[in-house]
Amino acid sequence: MTNPFSYGGVVGTSSFCNREEDLQVLRRTVDNAGRLFLYAERRMGKTSLVRVLLDELSDEEYVAAYIDLWPTDGPASFTKALAKATAEASSTTAETLLENARRFFSSLQPSVTVDESGAPVLTFGAERPSGTDPEIEEVLAAPARAAELTGKRVVVVFDEFQQIATYEAGRVERKLRSEIQHHEKVAYLFLGSRRHLIREMFLDSKRPLYRSAQHYPLRAIDEADWQPFIRDRFEEAGKSIPESVIHEVCQITEGHPFYVQHLCHVLWERCDEGGEVTPEDVQEATGILLDRESYAYTALWEGLTTNQQRFLLGLAQEEEDVQPFSSAFVGRYDLGSPSSAQRAAEALMQKDLIDRDNGTFVVLDRFFQRWIVRQHGGRG
Repeated sequence: MTNPFSYGGVVGTSSFCNREEDLQVLRRTVDNAGRLFLYAERRMGKTSLVRVLLDELSDEEYVAAYIDLWPTDGPASFTKALAKATAEASSTTAETLLENARRFFSSLQPSVTVDESGAPVLTFGAERPSGTDPEIEEVLAAPARAAELTGKRVVVVFDEFQQIATYEAGRVERKLRSEIQHHEKVAYLFLGSRRHLIREMFLDSKRPLYRSAQHYPLRAIDEADWQPFIRDRFEEAGKSIPESVIHEVCQITEGHPFYVQHLCHVLWERCDEGGEVTPEDVQEATGILLDRESYAYTALWEGLTTNQQRFLLGLAQEEEDVQPFSSAFVGRYDLGSPSSAQRAAEALMQKDLIDRDNGTFVVLDRFFQRWIVRQHGGRG
């Protein structure tokens, strides 16, 4: 029997635990041609959630364009990624793909070739897109034109949207705001994982996208939902896992989908048919996961300054509501001064190791947090 616990990639409906309310919110946004910013830390399941949503949309009523902005590095690559996704989403054959690409993006010199499997591949002229303003405006206008030409509602998903904050001088932000505010038949979903960057983009009154989308944080999943989800998948394989053990799994992982699925994957593999998972099994499985990641975690740790290590250790082993700039915390972890602690925090956020949450900070990788405590805990 295939292990029923999936982690590390985009998963389908069968691997989802709950998320019904989240799907309803996204569906209402799509139906109302709204704007919504969905944000959460990495590996919380944002992409999988939106993929499930898009799969449920009728092809007869909707055109859905999904754009992963993570590989982009400026206006030119942004322009090309959006143009390609929009043309492909509104086309059904190689002929219509080229026709729509020429209709929407004449300045980009589109052409269509066929890959080894016979699927059409859209490319653009070697000299374009250069990311000039006219080209950006033409591409940003395409979703609304697609809605008019097809008579369908259009959904545009920008994944890893915070990437545009790294582009030069906020050009794309300004153009995006000025264009999409007029799109009455297009829904926009902005997905982001670096929350401090996203908050700056949408909550800073000086930024072009200020208050331009509804905010929706994607939270960890409650234990009440994990209990039947985990139990049923063990029982289907003739294995059992007591409620108290599932509780321990949820405590260790804080209900974060990636870490719950990862830990349960190991537990499921180690439990024989007819067997029962014990609390000792959970501790052993957690140790196995930490050992597997130890080389990477060690390299990560050794790449930090001493103050960054001390700050991270403090966060890892203190209570959730710790005040890391307080004199007590600074003194306990020998950080020198509150300003030194602040510099360490900013550097760790830039490295995507921590993020702000409810007035304090959290270590984003739950297993890295446990590894830190295992390897370096007790200090402070």
